[in-house]
Amino acid sequence: MPTQPLSQKEIEDRLRELPGWSVEDDRLTRVYRLGDHFAATALVVHVAQIQQELDHHSDLTLGYNTVSLSVNTHSAGGALTEKDFELAERVEGIAPGHGAN
Repeated sequence: MPTQPLSQKEIEDRLRELPGWSVEDDRLTRVYRLGDHFAATALVVHVAQIQQELDHHSDLTLGYNTVSLSVNTHSAGGALTEKDFELAERVEGIAPGHGAN
């Protein structure tokens, strides 16, 4: 069963639950700042594990002390779906443990 795109209202409601996340160019995005490169790298590995578990993968960019995520659902024509917000929520749950803000 294909994943259904969320309505604009659903997206706005879900964004209120995810401080720091925004929608840019039809993608759910967030940049995390961390203490150093090792902490940022550890967060990337942890996010990759979550993405593998969910079978839903974001664009994930590692900087010196930053990690950027950008995601939408290709199987829904590049729209935002529940899968994107589930990934964001899971990442939000683990990011503080890596010292991310």
